[in-house]
Amino acid sequence: MTVDVEDYFQVQAFAGIIQPERWDGLPSRVEGNTDALLDLFADGGVQATFFILGWIAQRHPDLVRRIAAGGHEVASHGWAHVPVTAQTREAFRADVRRTKAELEDLTGTPIAGYRAASFSINAGNLWAHAVLREEGYRYSSSIYPIRHDLYGMAEAPRSPFHPLGDEGVVELPITTARALGRNWPCGGGGYFRLLPYRVSRSAMRHARRHDGLRCIFYMHPWEVDPGQPRQSGAGWRSSFRHYINLGKTEGRLRRLLDDFAWDRMDRVFRREVEAARS
Repeated sequence: MTVDVEDYFQVQAFAGIIQPERWDGLPSRVEGNTDALLDLFADGGVQATFFILGWIAQRHPDLVRRIAAGGHEVASHGWAHVPVTAQTREAFRADVRRTKAELEDLTGTPIAGYRAASFSINAGNLWAHAVLREEGYRYSSSIYPIRHDLYGMAEAPRSPFHPLGDEGVVELPITTARALGRNWPCGGGGYFRLLPYRVSRSAMRHARRHDGLRCIFYMHPWEVDPGQPRQSGAGWRSSFRHYINLGKTEGRLRRLLDDFAWDRMDRVFRREVEAARS
């Protein structure tokens, strides 16, 4: 179970209408929404991995500490939600180094995991895995093995793999279901809100029982917040993707926590993460 900790105004869908320079002037809702998720996980006896933006951690340090105090894994989501595809190698290095240091200072524990903004690691920038290893990370969960207009690497393996062998970290891809000759998304996000819950549950069960995959599910704090400020000017597709069924997310998440057994990434994939230390 994973959460990408970012506020509603930091999503890629609104990148064209809300510039980072405006972020500090917008009403933040990330702390209350993340606390709501922490309460849900506590009720369900679930510990999760929280991939946190450094920008968020710097402004909400007590939130990061509450996440860690709840027994959850704290991991890096980069500093300011800049896709890896928009960064040079050295800019990426500075980004992941800065975020790692911020999170480690707040939690007092090593940060092992990283997730790129908008799953923006693909065949064209696999060098990112080498940089992550050099900067002390142990794993990445930044590749979604699907076809999508904004992200995805459909040809990638569906289970843990090493894109660069011993030169990089292990990649733990978001879960997909295989049918009709292609991979279908079933690991959360907008698909979880768009499709009926029974479809997501069936796809994850198929991936687990038929393909033997340990499922990785992801979501965002703003997805349990139907009352968030509405943005205009983003275009119908971006708005549809962001706002569809926000009011149903919490109920579906409660069912998901009951229907499957969930835990932190570093424990579910302990063998793969520990192997990355050698």
